[in-house]
Amino acid sequence: MAPAAVLAWTGLAAGAASAASALLLALDTRAATFVVLGVLLGLFGAVAALGAGAVREAAASAAVLVAAGLVGAAAAAAGFAPAVAGLVLLLVPAGTAAVAVRFRSAAVEVTGVVVGAVALALTVPRPAVLALALALGGLIAAATALRPERRRAASWAAGALFLAAAWVRLTVWGVTVPEAYTLPVTVPALVVGFLRRRRDPAASSWVAYGPGLAATLLPSLVAVWSDPSWVRPLLLGTGALAVTLLGAQFRLRAPLLLGGAVLALVGVHELAPYVVQLVGALPRWLPPAAAGLLLLAVGATYERRLREARLLRERLARMR
Repeated sequence: MAPAAVLAWTGLAAGAASAASALLLALDTRAATFVVLGVLLGLFGAVAALGAGAVREAAASAAVLVAAGLVGAAAAAAGFAPAVAGLVLLLVPAGTAAVAVRFRSAAVEVTGVVVGAVALALTVPRPAVLALALALGGLIAAATALRPERRRAASWAAGALFLAAAWVRLTVWGVTVPEAYTLPVTVPALVVGFLRRRRDPAASSWVAYGPGLAATLLPSLVAVWSDPSWVRPLLLGTGALAVTLLGAQFRLRAPLLLGGAVLALVGVHELAPYVVQLVGALPRWLPPAAAGLLLLAVGATYERRLREARLLRERLARMR
């Protein structure tokens, strides 16, 4: 390491130690706390602006942490509850996202994300405030996604934060219908899958549409088996039938198989009580006899059924 770099790191370490000591001494009085934090913010900001390389990144991270401490001290002095203080603390990641646009500092962004996570943790005891904090975090991530080099990661983070905010808000409202939680996942997932298939027609339908369809069909199917009402089975069966027909029309394996499986299970759930009643009303010798006749029919047409099964497998293999 060059002597200049050694000197820079030594100065930064000594300055950080002195800053920590001064801050601990200043915590006794409110005015001293604000003065020391303000001075430290200016000093670390100056080092970040004038420095270079790793020293610049370390000073920038320290400046973000000091800014978070300053905002937290202001919230405490104002008498805010911890959840409200967490909302105020989101100003720091918002500021780091804005600063990173110009200075392109990864350390500033990472430190801002850490401060944002702490802010969200402070709002957890109050779910309504947590939902608002998650939505604000989604806005910050969405604004960061406007930058080309951060587009993919920030866009996924924004989507996850918005989805979490919606789920928390539904929980606060006492909503227990599973579709209210799953449809906000299914719709954008299917849109993303459609865009991917449009860009790459060779992409598998399991990758493009499988996760989105399963996100709603499977939880709804589980709910059907414990729901005495006829509304959910009717709606789920209709939706599964539509998905199956679309999969057959466009030769897509995932919608065809997922929709068909869900439709069959919904049909079994709805018809099972009537089948049980019918079997109970028939003579006891009739079900074994019918099963024997069915086995004889299958055995007599074994070769044809085998060819049909192979043909069906080949058709499914040709689907995407």
